[in-house]
Amino acid sequence: MGLPRLTEVQLRSFEWFRTEGLRELFEEISPIVSFNKNLELHLGDFHFGEPKYPEDECRERDITFSAPLWVKVKLINNDTGEISEQEVFMGDFPLMTDSATFIINGSERVVVSQLIRSPGVYFTVEEDRSTGRDMAGAKMIPSRGAWLEFETSRRDIISVKVDRKRKLPVTILLRAIGFGTDEEIRSLFTDVDTDVDHPFIESTLERDTTANPTDNTEKGVDDALLEFYKKLRPGDPPTLDNAKSFMQNLFFAARRYDLGKVGRYKLNRRLRLDTSLNNRILTNEDLIAVIKRIININNGSERPDDIDHLGNRRIKTVGELVQNQLRIGLLRMERVVRERMSIRDPEQVTPLSLINIRPVVAATREFFGGSQLSQFMDQTNPLAELTHKRRLSALGPGGLRRERAGFDVRDVHYSHYGRICPIETPEGPNIGLIGSLASFARVNEYGFIETPYRRVYTSVPADETAGMVGRILWDDIIDPATGEMVAERETVIDAALAERLVAVAALAGQEQIVVKPFASEEVVYLNADEEENASIAQASSGLNRLGEFQNPRPSARHAEDFRFELPENIRYMDVSPKQIVGVSASLIPFLEHDDANRALMGSNMQRQAVPLVRPDAPIVGTGVEYQAAVDSGQVVVARNAGEVVSVVGNEIVVMEADGTRRSYHLRKYHRSNQSTSIDQRPLVFKGDIVAKGTVLADSSSTDRGELALGQNVLVAYLSWEGGNFEDAILVSERLVQDDKYTSLHVEKHEIEARETKLGPEEITRDIPNVGEDALKDLDEEGIIRIGAEVTPGDILVGKITPKGETELTPEEKLLRAIFGEKAREVKDSSLRLPHGERGKVVDVKVFARDEHRDLPAGVEKIVRVGVAQRRRLTEGDKMAGRHGNKGVISKVVPVEDMPFLEDGTAVDIILNPLGVPGRMNIGQILEAHLGWAALRMGFMAETPVFDGAKEDEIEAELARTWLTDRAWDVARRKAWSVTAEAGIPSHELEDDIDALRIYLADWLEPLGYDAESIFSSVPYARRACVRGWLDESGYDAELLIPAHYDNSRTNEESNAAVIEATLREWMSYYGGEHKDLSGEELIAAAQELSDELVMPLPTTGKQRLYDGKTGVPYDLPVTVGVVQMLKLHHLVEDKVHARSTGPYSLVTQQPLGGKAQFGGQRFGEMEVWALEAYGAAYTLQEMLTIKSDDVSGRVKTYEAIVKGEDIQSPGVPESFRVLVKELQSLALAVEVINDKNEVIQFGKDDAEERLPKLGFSLNIPSPMARSQE
Repeated sequence: MGLPRLTEVQLRSFEWFRTEGLRELFEEISPIVSFNKNLELHLGDFHFGEPKYPEDECRERDITFSAPLWVKVKLINNDTGEISEQEVFMGDFPLMTDSATFIINGSERVVVSQLIRSPGVYFTVEEDRSTGRDMAGAKMIPSRGAWLEFETSRRDIISVKVDRKRKLPVTILLRAIGFGTDEEIRSLFTDVDTDVDHPFIESTLERDTTANPTDNTEKGVDDALLEFYKKLRPGDPPTLDNAKSFMQNLFFAARRYDLGKVGRYKLNRRLRLDTSLNNRILTNEDLIAVIKRIININNGSERPDDIDHLGNRRIKTVGELVQNQLRIGLLRMERVVRERMSIRDPEQVTPLSLINIRPVVAATREFFGGSQLSQFMDQTNPLAELTHKRRLSALGPGGLRRERAGFDVRDVHYSHYGRICPIETPEGPNIGLIGSLASFARVNEYGFIETPYRRVYTSVPADETAGMVGRILWDDIIDPATGEMVAERETVIDAALAERLVAVAALAGQEQIVVKPFASEEVVYLNADEEENASIAQASSGLNRLGEFQNPRPSARHAEDFRFELPENIRYMDVSPKQIVGVSASLIPFLEHDDANRALMGSNMQRQAVPLVRPDAPIVGTGVEYQAAVDSGQVVVARNAGEVVSVVGNEIVVMEADGTRRSYHLRKYHRSNQSTSIDQRPLVFKGDIVAKGTVLADSSSTDRGELALGQNVLVAYLSWEGGNFEDAILVSERLVQDDKYTSLHVEKHEIEARETKLGPEEITRDIPNVGEDALKDLDEEGIIRIGAEVTPGDILVGKITPKGETELTPEEKLLRAIFGEKAREVKDSSLRLPHGERGKVVDVKVFARDEHRDLPAGVEKIVRVGVAQRRRLTEGDKMAGRHGNKGVISKVVPVEDMPFLEDGTAVDIILNPLGVPGRMNIGQILEAHLGWAALRMGFMAETPVFDGAKEDEIEAELARTWLTDRAWDVARRKAWSVTAEAGIPSHELEDDIDALRIYLADWLEPLGYDAESIFSSVPYARRACVRGWLDESGYDAELLIPAHYDNSRTNEESNAAVIEATLREWMSYYGGEHKDLSGEELIAAAQELSDELVMPLPTTGKQRLYDGKTGVPYDLPVTVGVVQMLKLHHLVEDKVHARSTGPYSLVTQQPLGGKAQFGGQRFGEMEVWALEAYGAAYTLQEMLTIKSDDVSGRVKTYEAIVKGEDIQSPGVPESFRVLVKELQSLALAVEVINDKNEVIQFGKDDAEERLPKLGFSLNIPSPMARSQE
C-alpha cells in the first residue's frame, strides 16, 4: 500500500468546515428569538464568494487570502406574520490554500491539530492508603457543560461532585432524576451490587439525608431536588421551581449541556448503550450505567480505563478549531441581535440592521492571529513545512500545560503504534506533548486517529469455488448426509474438491469453509479501541503467493504484548513496516540500527537543513523522498495531463487534452518565513508529454522531484590531528570551492513614509549631510537599484522627516527667503542595512496610496527591499547527518592536506569515529558502506525503514564494487597499449576514460554490448567491463552481476557467490593461496592474509587511506563511504557579534544584551570573581565603570581615546545611584559621604561635570595619575 496524501488531514478538515461545520453552527444558533418572542431571526444557506486577491498578491502585499462569506437571513415577525429575507455579508473569511496553509497578513501560517482528552466517561481506580483497596471513580466530561465526578469511599459510599463543587451521595442525584424511593434505587442495581461484604448502594442509602422508604415517588424526587439545589447553590432560596429548572438546565438543556457527537459515541461504546447519536444530552440510562460500571470495577469484574490510551484522546483538527472560535463570535453576535430586537421598531427592522458582524470578524482574526495553535509556518525546507502541517499538540486552550504535564502523558503508549510517531518530538520542555502523525494515519469523523491493516481471513465463502482452489483446508470436512470424511485438515483444495465442498456446505447450511489463514488485499482502518483485542501480524511476516503465513507462529502484537501467535488467532496484518513512524523518521535509512535518542535528533535536524544552491538527492534514500517533496506543496505538479508548449525561467505553460492552456507560475528567489530562498526551477522541456501529477518544476531542497536536504559527500571516520575532537567536523576546501554547501538567504527590509504632525515624510535622494558616494546606488526617487552590492550601514531607501520648527536665526531666515522651503530643517531617517548583514539587492517593491487604497492609516508609501546573500560553508557552521550525528565545522582543510584513497581521491569530510559507539547510531556506518557501493556501481539505493538492505546484501554490493574497480583497472592498463596499436595518437585522448571507451567498445561490442551506451554512460561501461572480465575469468557473470542490474534481482545465492568470487580474486591479487578453499575456510584464510598485510578485505567497507600531508598510508584501514550530510540553519554568520559602543538601558545606563539589540557581553558575578582571583584591580574597575555605566566617564574616555590623551579616573557608576535611590524609596535615609565629609546628593539637578569623587574602592587612583605624582 502506498502512502496516502500527507496533507490530507488538514485539507479534509477545512473542507468539512466549509460545507458541514458552518451549517452546524448556523443551525445551532438559529433561530435567534427576541425577549418578547415577537421576532425570530433564522440563518439559512450560505456561500463563499471568489477570493479578493490571488495567493501571490496576498503574500506580496501583506494581506489575508480570504473570500467573502454570504448568509441568507430570514426575519419573521410573529405579530404580523411578515417574513423578510436578505443576503448578509458576514465578513471576509480566511481560506486554506491548496498546500494546507493560511495566508494571514502576507505570512503563511499553519493551524496545528490539537490532541486532547475526548469527551465521554472515564473510569479510574485509586488505592485507599489505610485499607489498601482499589476504589473506583469516574469522570463524565461533556463537550460543553458541567462535569460529573464519581468516587467511592472506604465505607463503600458512592458520591458525586457536580462541577468540582460539594460532594453528595449518588442516590440524591438518582432520586432527583426520577427514582424517588429507596426500593426503586435498589432494584436498579440488584444485578451488580452483589458483594455481601461491600454493599455499595445500601451504604450510600444509609448516608442519604433524603432517604424515602415509602412508596411516594414524587415526594422523594422533590426532597432530592431541593437537597441537590441547597448543596450546589447554598446562598439561593430553595424553592421547588428553582430546583427543577436548575436541574433541567444543568444536564437536560441542549444549550447548556452538550456531550457532543463524540461524547455520545464514546458513552455508547464504553457503557454498551444504543442511544441515538443525535441525543447529545444526558439520559437516566447513562447515569445508571456509569454507577453500575463503578460497582463492577470495585468488585473486580471490570477493568478501569487507561487515560493515556489513544481511544481516550482525540484530535481537534483545523476545521473544528475554527468552528469553535466562530461559535464564540456568533454567540456574541446573538447577544447584540437580541438587544437590537428589543430597541428597534419591529415594523421597520430588517435582517441587515439587526446583524453586527464585528464580533464574528474579531473572533476569526483573534484565532488566526493570536491563538497558540495558529503558528507561523516553519518554511526552512519542504520537510519542515510538511511536518508542521502534520504536527499534533497537546498544548493550547483546553489542553495540557507544560508545567503540569507529568511523565505518563508524555510517554510513548502502545496505542500510538501506526498513529503517532514514537520518534519525532522536540527535545526540550515540550517533549512528548508535541508529536507528529504516523505515515499512514488518518483522522476519522469523531477525531480519533485510525491506522490501516490488511484483513486476515480464516475462511472463504462456501458458494464460490474460485476462492477455494489452491487453498489448504484447516478443518476436517464430513458429509452430513452419509457421515463419511470428505477431506481431512491440511488437504490442498483442487477444482473437483471445491465443487464437492460447495455441495456439502449447502447440505449442512454452512456459509463459510475454514481454510488456512491468509492475509487479503482488503484494507481496513481501525482506531485504537477497535484493535484493542485483536492480534496483529507484522508487515514483514513471510507470505506465500496466496497470502498464507509461511511461519507456523508469525510474530504478532496484542495490545502491549509482542508474541509469536498461531495464524488462526491473527485477525489483521500491518500494511507496511514504516507505518509505525512519521514522515521525518521514515526518511532516515537504517533507522532500525540507530538508538532512539539519536533518531529523534536526526528526524528533528532534517527539518533544520538549509536549502542549498545545488540540491543533490540522497544516493541512499528510503523511497519516501518523492512523496514528501510533492505533498509539501513546494514543487509544481501538473494538475492535468497535456503537452508542455512553453518553458521560461518563471513560467511553464501546458496545453491540456481539452485544449485549455494552463499556466504554472514559478517562484524565483522568494523569501520564506525563515529567510531561506524558495526558487523553483523547470524540470520539463518544450514538447514533453506530461501525465497528471508529474513534477514540472523543482523547488529549494528538491532534486528531480525528490527531497534533497543535503549533499552526498565522501566521508572518512578518522581522528585527524585533534581537529575533530568532541564531534567537530573537518571539511575539505573543495566543498567550498564547488559551492556544494552554498545557500541563499533573502532578508526583507521595509520603510514607511507617514504623514506626521509637522508635515509628510518624504522618500527622496536628497538627504542632508550624506556624501555622493553613499547615494551612488540610489535612483532619482531615493530607492536602491536591483543588483547593487550592499554592506552594513548602506542606505537602501532615502527618507527625510520634518524636524520641529525652532526660532530661526537671521542667517536661516535669509537662507529660507533665498531657497524657499528646501532649507527647512529635516532629519535623515533613511532605511539602512542593519549591522552584520550584507548581500545583493534582488527585489524592490513600492506601494503608494494612489494605487493601493488599503494601506494602513497615515501611511502614504511603503518601500520593501529584498537583499539576498550567498553563504558559503565556513568554520562555526553546524552540520549533521540523518542519524543525529551533529557537529560544528572546526576547520576548512586545503584539499592537498586531506587524506586520500589509493586512486588519489581526497575525502570531503572527516568525522570522529569516537562519535559512533557511544551514541549507538550505527545506521550512519551502514549508509556509508551502501553509499560507497551505490556511487561506484552507479545506482541510487532505496532502503525503506525496517525493511531495508541487510548486512549480507551490503557486503555483496561492496564485493561487486571491488570486482568492478578491479576489472576497470585491468582494462585501463590494456587500453593504452590497444589504442597505441590501433594507431590512435595519445595526445588526442583526454584521459583514461577516453582510452577505456575505445578499448571497451572494441572488446565488448562483438559480445553483444551496446557501443553507444559504453560511450555515453560510465555506469553502463563499468558494468559491461566487469561482466566481460568475469566471463573471461571463468565466472558466471549473469549470476554475480545480472545484466539488468538492480538489487531486487539478486538473491542469497548470487550474493554468496559474488562474495566468494571477490575473496578469491582479492587473494590472487595479493598473492594468497585459495584454490582448495571455500566457504568459512576461504573467509578465514582471506582474513588471515588481510591481518598479515594490513590491507582491508573488500567486503568490510574499509579502505587504505593515505595522509595528505606526508603521503604515508595510515597504520590501519579506515571506514570510507558516501553519506548525505546536511548544513543546518545554525549558521555562524547569524550568531557572531561584536560591539564597541551602542545603545544603553535607560534605567541602569548599562549596555543592552543580545545581538538583536546590538548589545554587549555581560560581565557577570562569576567573571568578577575571576578578575578578583587574578588581582586585576584596574581591569575590574574599568569593567564596572567606564566600560559599563559610568555615564560621564565613558564619554570622557571615548573623547580621550579619539584625541590620544590619557584616560581619566572613573566616576560613580549609574547602578550605584539606582541602588541609593531604591533604598531611599524604601524610606531608608542612605547618605553617601566623600573624603571631605560632604554629603553627595543624587538628584535631577546634579551637573554631570561637578560629580564629587567617592572616597572608597571605586575611585582608586589610576597608574597614570601615580606616575605624574
